[in-house]
Amino acid sequence: MANKGRAEMEVGADGVALITIVNPPVNSLSIDVLLCLKDNYEQALSRDDVKAIVITGAKGKFSGGFDITAFGGVQGGSTEQPKIGYISIDLLTDTLEGARKPSVAAIDGLALGGGLEVAMACHARISTSTAQLGLPELQLGVIPGFGGTQRLPRLVGLTKGLEMILLSKPVKGEEAYKLGLVDALVPRDELVKTARLWALEIAACRKPWIRSLYKTDKLESLGDAREILKFARAQAQKQAANLQHPLVCIDVIEEGIVSGPRAGLWKEAHSFQTLLLSETCKSLIHVFFAQRATSKVPGITDLGLMPRKITKVGILGGGLMGSGIATALILSSYPVILKEVNENFLKAGIDRVKANLQSRVRKGKMTQDKCERTLSLLTGVLDYESFKDVDLVIEAVIENVSLKQQIFADLEKYCSPNCVLATNTSTIDLNLVGEKTKSRDRIVGAHFFSPAHVMPLLEIVRTHETSPQVVVDLLDVGKKIRKTPIVVGNCTGFAVNRMFFPYTQSALLFVDYGLDVYKIDRACTKFGMPMGPFRVADLVGFGVAVATGMQYLQSFPERVYKSMLMSIMVEDKRTGEATRKGFYKYDGKRKASPDPELMKYIEKSRNMAGVTPNPELMKLPDKDIVEMVFFPVVNEACRVLDEGIAVKASDLDIASIMGMGFPPYRGGIMFWADTLGANYIFERLEAWSKMYGDFFKPCSYLTERAAKGIPLSAPANQTRARL
Repeated sequence: MANKGRAEMEVGADGVALITIVNPPVNSLSIDVLLCLKDNYEQALSRDDVKAIVITGAKGKFSGGFDITAFGGVQGGSTEQPKIGYISIDLLTDTLEGARKPSVAAIDGLALGGGLEVAMACHARISTSTAQLGLPELQLGVIPGFGGTQRLPRLVGLTKGLEMILLSKPVKGEEAYKLGLVDALVPRDELVKTARLWALEIAACRKPWIRSLYKTDKLESLGDAREILKFARAQAQKQAANLQHPLVCIDVIEEGIVSGPRAGLWKEAHSFQTLLLSETCKSLIHVFFAQRATSKVPGITDLGLMPRKITKVGILGGGLMGSGIATALILSSYPVILKEVNENFLKAGIDRVKANLQSRVRKGKMTQDKCERTLSLLTGVLDYESFKDVDLVIEAVIENVSLKQQIFADLEKYCSPNCVLATNTSTIDLNLVGEKTKSRDRIVGAHFFSPAHVMPLLEIVRTHETSPQVVVDLLDVGKKIRKTPIVVGNCTGFAVNRMFFPYTQSALLFVDYGLDVYKIDRACTKFGMPMGPFRVADLVGFGVAVATGMQYLQSFPERVYKSMLMSIMVEDKRTGEATRKGFYKYDGKRKASPDPELMKYIEKSRNMAGVTPNPELMKLPDKDIVEMVFFPVVNEACRVLDEGIAVKASDLDIASIMGMGFPPYRGGIMFWADTLGANYIFERLEAWSKMYGDFFKPCSYLTERAAKGIPLSAPANQTRARL
């Protein structure tokens, strides 16, 4: 039992049975823990010397929720699960809540998901002020399944309950107390003692004995409740039109209000079961584990290296990226030296950082006082004198090879020999960047995504010469500034931008051949992308798009589609959102709307390409359009894997979601591709390559796996084993 997780019971002289959940690191609720909890309960109820029960978690954590690793076994059919309703009805409702002896939950650390559901089945809850309480199950494509959909709205009110569940929004102990989710706040060292006394007070009828499943004082009238639920449905459909589980969750909550809590529990149990086996749940659980696996890098993180202490960071360039990176670092308490070439540029860079922080103040995420303290960590300079004692430098100047080479040659002279030298380049080969230095073992890519203080991904790029220690150091900084890192190899565009360069190129190709710009963008947003390829091009600006297109043309000439459309538009000063005209036109508030003028540029581009548009393309359904723009991305992702640029397919899934906005409920680019099958993707690309040329030609990795029926995500060693 020791390895499987358990619950331990100890009966005190006061007549209180203390049941402790023990399943490190977060006391997750495996089936073993829950069965053990039931055994302990039944013992406590049968013993004459037990008057009341307290449930707590070992080592300052109540419970982080149900063990998610068990979901995979259930989905794969290898794990048998308890009968429907066993946990929520037999165990938590009838055994815990329905017991003839009262129980109190003593909550510290985490009470999330199933952990909070166990606590809500107790007759009272005592918490520390810093404990985190919430039901985050919707992030995994399911709904709370241990009674949470019924009890939480009864304890905190329908509106707040819906918000906490639908947005997976936990609350701290202090707010939980104000909401009525917990009954008292106490310091950590008094938690269990207070809970014991409280339980005895309930047993002696000096404190109320409340079964939260039957509480109604916080629930609105049926008419008002239906209005609230109707509004919640409209919001859920607006926020995520492709997702069913938020709507299922609202239906389950409504069932409990309309037909009574017991009926609600049964609907919850059946709905949970159905959702657990859905594609959305499988995708989101894959993402959950894939995100945690990005920081495990063979040959780097398994060498036993400890990260060195980074106490001060230098940043070169205060433009959009440099100021964003500086913001991310000072928000995590790193002192930053920001260098620019003249006073005007330096002032503009510091002003950008100030604006980023002020935006947080306006949104209520930061106080003005905290904003000023954070800003005091930033120092602006015009020379390298202050770089003598920095531990990490991040260069974020324009994409100019000779300028970057000069900067790295200078850094080598001014910085200490142990300083990590990082570049934020998004496309330039790192070997070129470090060509004029002798310190190539400490040159590394730290590629942030714009806006750098908001976007969650950090692409760490290593060359064959980058030392593992430097990568470990950067992984640690990434973690401290709350970024999800992926470690990749060195090539043009690295993993993320290289994988996605065919996205816009494919869209441009099909516009030349007769598809409508706005139809393509609409199909991509309906699929779940935050915006389509043309709206993205407008946002980043055509200058960047044309320059990076040239980089790919030089590196991969055989598979780049040379559309002239953007170049023609640039000649006419149409360069995207910044000029208020790109593929869309923009009003004073930067609201995009289609521009009929665009057609003349498209016709000119088609003439230059010598292409006659095919009217049949305009009849294509959205599904075909999505495949036409994303299958070339899958093809390039296969090359990235085959060349060893990415360590594993799941890293590309996380990169596509966090760097490019690919919908997480589809599991990431490679996971989604595998749901369609390598053979299907191969056949589509092969057909298009005959019609439109080598841009669509399937790569050898995809061809081989399609022929042998092997998933694209399967690691190479597993593939060999199956061949």
